[in-house]
Amino acid sequence: MILTLVTLAFAAVFFVWGKLRADVVALLALLILSFGGVLTVPEALSGFSNPIVIMMVGLFVVGGAIFNTGLAKIIGAKLLAFAGDSPMRLFLLVMGATSFIGAFVSNTGTVALMLPIVVSMASVSGASASRLLMPLAFASSMGGMMTLIGTPPNLVISEVWEEAGHEPLSFFTFLPGGLICVCVGTLLLIPLSKWFLDRRNSEGGDSGRRNKSLAELVEEYGLLTDLYRLSVPAGSSVCGKSLAELDLRRRFGIDVLEVRSGDARGIIKKVRQQAAQPDTVLHPGDYVYIRGAEAAVGALASRLGLGVETDETPGAMEFYDIGIAEIVLMPNSSVINRSIADVGFRREYGVNVMAVRRKNSYLTKDLAQLTIRAGDVLLVQGSWGAVSRLADRPSDWVVLGQPLAEASKVTLDYKAPVAALIMAAMVLMLVFDFVPPVVSVMSAAVLCVLAGCFRNVEDAYRKINWESVVLIGAMMPMSFALEKTGISEMVSSGLVSGLGALGPLPVLAGIYLTTSLMTLFISNTATAVLLAPIAMQSAVALGVNPLPFLFAVTYGASLCFASPFSTPPNALVMPAGQYKFSDYIKVGVPLQLILGFVMVLVLPLLFPF
Repeated sequence: MILTLVTLAFAAVFFVWGKLRADVVALLALLILSFGGVLTVPEALSGFSNPIVIMMVGLFVVGGAIFNTGLAKIIGAKLLAFAGDSPMRLFLLVMGATSFIGAFVSNTGTVALMLPIVVSMASVSGASASRLLMPLAFASSMGGMMTLIGTPPNLVISEVWEEAGHEPLSFFTFLPGGLICVCVGTLLLIPLSKWFLDRRNSEGGDSGRRNKSLAELVEEYGLLTDLYRLSVPAGSSVCGKSLAELDLRRRFGIDVLEVRSGDARGIIKKVRQQAAQPDTVLHPGDYVYIRGAEAAVGALASRLGLGVETDETPGAMEFYDIGIAEIVLMPNSSVINRSIADVGFRREYGVNVMAVRRKNSYLTKDLAQLTIRAGDVLLVQGSWGAVSRLADRPSDWVVLGQPLAEASKVTLDYKAPVAALIMAAMVLMLVFDFVPPVVSVMSAAVLCVLAGCFRNVEDAYRKINWESVVLIGAMMPMSFALEKTGISEMVSSGLVSGLGALGPLPVLAGIYLTTSLMTLFISNTATAVLLAPIAMQSAVALGVNPLPFLFAVTYGASLCFASPFSTPPNALVMPAGQYKFSDYIKVGVPLQLILGFVMVLVLPLLFPF
């Protein structure tokens, strides 16, 4: 017992101190309890196989797909239309939408769905994401109090109530108290979030060297000024021929940049980009992106039977499968004093040289015969893999920026409908409980990968915030330690029995306070399972209605905001909001205390003793 209490104190101190990462502190606490013999190996590792932790991993992937495909931006734009330019309306909109969804979907699922949307909304509107994300997590927990399925503790107390021989609680028995909770919590979070969370993220600063974005490179080099899109109809003479056979540069003086194919119609669009290579074959329905003089483009289209797109929008460059990057030549590079055609960038490296920056000039014409000089910066284009592999030649050049990181920023917007369908299916499965929630979420995550909402599987893994996963997984076994050493039962039964002589209201407050304190260290579901029978027995011993006591358990277990690991939603928003443990104390402690005080007074009115 002493070792468990000391370990809890150690974890609490280091969580507040903040010098060690939260996941490292949780792992150290877990190891101490394991070495001390308090936890067996299966008990110590049980958290990492817990459905909640596995579900968090899947939700990170689903959330990444929502962001990756631009679906978050689309939904965010719709919501922003309601919010206008008012930060207050935006805040209330986030709280209201999250609370509503949280009433029907698990709070973890709600946050995973809303997190990328809120981040996108904050980015577009210029609002502080840090002010919105912690309230988002709290709103999901408060919204879960409005229905029977909103949060697991609600189901726990319902089961205990039925086992005692009472009529089952209805789906909306929880609604009046949940609405009070959401309204009071929102009113409290308006000033609390403004005082303690309303800060701008430091990444937006321009301190130090900053990589140019893809859009900035396109604008700087003027890539859109002479860019044309040609369509390949079924009867064109180019069908079935390779670019090498067509020899368009020699015949017409134009450069082929990419060939885009796929069906852009219907709900599910399929788009495939290819950087122009000699063996690239043209097919009916393809689009060929070229650069050249207007007269040359017209002559080419007329002679080969191609359609010319004159609208600037369809000719805009996209970077789904291909990308661009600048390479700076080293002083002793082997390509200096050689022509671009002689170096064979397309043949040797799979990239095209689109432009050359020489001091303050930008060269884009007749590049094949241009002699490369020391100090030149070459703008190259190719598949993202080919562009990133250029970094393997550090003796010849340096690739500016991080091509693969830039690729991950490009939204696969043609996959947004697919992501929306998967998300909708996941929500329906969560609401109607067709299969266990963890199965619903993991199925959605796998479908997002298989449907191409990520560039590759590695990109999906990068969306998982392992710090949050390890933090929750390492803290969950703490419940075993508290139960095995008798601390849970000693604290709960001692507090309840000590207040029994004072009447039902103090006992109700004691149960609520005990539940809130225990949820700081073990999961809210485990706390509800432990304390619901004690609350029932206490009410029976006092000869009063047990229902307000059971509701005190579910509210105390679910409305826990004072630490990032009290509930999975709190942990989910921690990295995105760049929160410290102290932020949860500043905002969560007063919110938890005031809400607790209000609910202790309201419960006897909703469910009289």
